[in-house]
Amino acid sequence: MNKKVKILINYFLGPVLFVILSWSLYRQIFARPNVGIQWQQIQNSWMNSKLLLVVFLMAVNWGIEAVKWRLLVRHLQPFSYFRAFKSVLSGCSVTMLTPNRIGEYGGRILYVEEGNRISAISLTIVGSISQLLVTMMMGCMGLLLLKYFSQTDHAITTFLPAFWQNVITSLSVVLTVLLLLFYIRLGWLVRIMEKIPALYKVVKHISVLDEFNNMQLIQILSLSFLRYLVFVLQYVLLLQVMDVHIAGWLCFLLLTIFYLVMAVAPTFAFIELPVRISASWAIFQLYTSNQTGVSAAALGIWIINLVIPAVIGSLLILSIKIVKEK
Repeated sequence: MNKKVKILINYFLGPVLFVILSWSLYRQIFARPNVGIQWQQIQNSWMNSKLLLVVFLMAVNWGIEAVKWRLLVRHLQPFSYFRAFKSVLSGCSVTMLTPNRIGEYGGRILYVEEGNRISAISLTIVGSISQLLVTMMMGCMGLLLLKYFSQTDHAITTFLPAFWQNVITSLSVVLTVLLLLFYIRLGWLVRIMEKIPALYKVVKHISVLDEFNNMQLIQILSLSFLRYLVFVLQYVLLLQVMDVHIAGWLCFLLLTIFYLVMAVAPTFAFIELPVRISASWAIFQLYTSNQTGVSAAALGIWIINLVIPAVIGSLLILSIKIVKEK
């Protein structure tokens, strides 16, 4: 790579990323109607112990993700926990600017040695699949429990005609099972691609996937599940802070459906917040009339779990050299 190009990447890419991210966040937050009311409600609750717990759980959330990333990347090179933590935050900053936040590898691989970066992309995909799998499994559980086993409140089942309810539920279950089979048989993908000569160069970079045994995959899936429980708990607590009065167990099940919707709904960085707020209200309006509280909770979770880590991650990218100049 030309030396001038390397200098340009090292010293200008980080600031440009920070500016674009800041502009995107500004547009999403201040373009919202009634954002002043929602923000005021968050400010009024700032010293609430539950809100402080939500903020603390943000560190727990990304700390678990750092442990998971360290387990994944150790197949390529040694990685300290602190380096893994910085890596996932940097990934968060990049992923905020990509559709459905699929670009996290763009930030994470900056902390991986240059010769291992392409292989590391496949490891980030494994981590993302494990998190998506947990989200889909829990979402299917929420759909089934509310539809067939809840004896107290069936408001959610009136949202769609029975036919489409059955179609969505069945499709979700089938896709979840297929994704689970794919996840626990990652090695098969490598061995199938090895038989295709045209894919030799690709196989060379994803061969690391064949090193994972079932115990390691279950361990990664367990960390994804633990992280899922943390950010669902955060949302439940923040809804309570915003005076959205829904039974805890019901709130939990509704959130499993909400996160399932967000996992499959096409979103882009510049419209993610409006989609989040609209989706949360579409689900929770069946059980509460406190639209301001639901919207404020969605805004608060977005800021705490995504915006703050993304801003920190973008600042971390400013401090590292993306490519070596020699």
